Amino acid sequence: MNALVSFLTKKRLQQIDLFRENPRMAQLEVFHYLVQAAQYTEWGRKYDYSHITHPDEFRARVPLQDYEDVKPFIQRLRKGEQNLLWPTDVRWFAKSSGTTGDRSKFIPVSREALEDCHYKGGKDLIALHYQQFPESKLYQGMSLVVGGSSNIEQLRADAYSGDLSAIIIRNLPMWVEVRRTPVIETALMENWEEKIERMALETMREDVRAIAGVPSWTLVLLKRILEISGKKNILEVWPNLELFMHGGVSFRPYRAQFEALIPSPTMNYLESYNASEGSFAIQDRHGADDMLLMLDYGIFYEFMPLEELGKEKPRTLLVHEVEKDVPYAIIISTNGGLWRYMPGDTVRFTSVRPYRIQVSGRTRSFINAFGEELIVENADRGIEAACAATGAVVSEYTAAPVYMDETARGGHEWAIEFSTAPNDIARFVLTLDDTMRSVNSDYDAKRRGDMALRPPLVHVLQPGTFYAWMKQRGKLGGQNKVPRLSNERTIIESLLAPVTV
Repeated sequence: MNALVSFLTKKRLQQIDLFRENPRMAQLEVFHYLVQAAQYTEWGRKYDYSHITHPDEFRARVPLQDYEDVKPFIQRLRKGEQNLLWPTDVRWFAKSSGTTGDRSKFIPVSREALEDCHYKGGKDLIALHYQQFPESKLYQGMSLVVGGSSNIEQLRADAYSGDLSAIIIRNLPMWVEVRRTPVIETALMENWEEKIERMALETMREDVRAIAGVPSWTLVLLKRILEISGKKNILEVWPNLELFMHGGVSFRPYRAQFEALIPSPTMNYLESYNASEGSFAIQDRHGADDMLLMLDYGIFYEFMPLEELGKEKPRTLLVHEVEKDVPYAIIISTNGGLWRYMPGDTVRFTSVRPYRIQVSGRTRSFINAFGEELIVENADRGIEAACAATGAVVSEYTAAPVYMDETARGGHEWAIEFSTAPNDIARFVLTLDDTMRSVNSDYDAKRRGDMALRPPLVHVLQPGTFYAWMKQRGKLGGQNKVPRLSNERTIIESLLAPVTV
């Protein structure tokens, strides 16, 4: 098996080199494939795809979309209608964090999206690992997959929704399944406390050589394995471990902890940029902090300069038109039936020969340090409910993550200034937390059992603190606002430092 995988990866590496060298041609091929495939769908007939021959016509004819725009089509797909956005039947829907009006989004996942995008991304991670480490013995052992929330909901007789990782595990080809651990019954357990325990007991007896998962949850599992086994580090449990494939959140805050748990100079950490909407980029160089944009996954890319956000007819760029070190909002058209869709991420190109990117943030304020994808709308709802429950009035607030360390779980830290203090601060915090859990399924999953996220830590600031903080930075005035959520700690640490009020 190991020799066969090593042989097959060489062919794929040649294809990757081909789109590295001819990116514009690769994207044009994807564009024509998508438009021609969807020309007889309801969406394709609406925008006359049969007469679109160039990306310029496509951009002029098809408006930009967000989830609320395509939601009516997705609701019909979930009820059983087909040939709406994509010609082949859509029977899977990846559940991700919601919008202002919904607790969750349901992203359509076609068979083409699974095979030509999500699975292809996983295979390419392996191919690039073998390229970097030609003597790898990865497939002489097992691969540990640490999935997310794995509850699968049956929508009708032949349609299901659930976390993307659960959908992928449910549909894995046999050649992958025979080398995966834990058993599928454990991998798809919904109760995370029990799941972590079962995963630890099952996998610690295997010859695990690769791990795939979100860093925060993987740390929880690795630490539990050490507690059960009494070992000092993970290499004493899995001496042949050589690869960790990760994504979903920035790896930077977690790297030191992984290196302490896995003290091997040859351990390879490969990052992927993947989401429910598709797999977009992969780290193609050992030790790099950027990722290669994958141009042959059935995704056609556009990039919007941030100054275009909010305009009636925003300007977008194709991949060959972008520049280095400029932030762009990413726009995708996919083989899952999303058309000129904005996932909400912003990226920055570190290289244009070949095209490598870093995920630079979101088009909206957010916290996504542990895969919780908390957005301002969620936080505002939590603040509103907490105020109603305790008679409080909040004048300003901001929040940021507290990352895991060797002794403590991660969490969210809040700095709140009240014009009317709550009559019960403990109840305020509890209501804030419960409300955010009720409106954001990803946040709820990370909070369950306090395993990945501890309860919010709230600091009550003196009246006038935010005003003084803004004044010190020359940010007074109607157009200047306090950032509500931030994925890094600069703002909250400066607020909690001594300030002249």
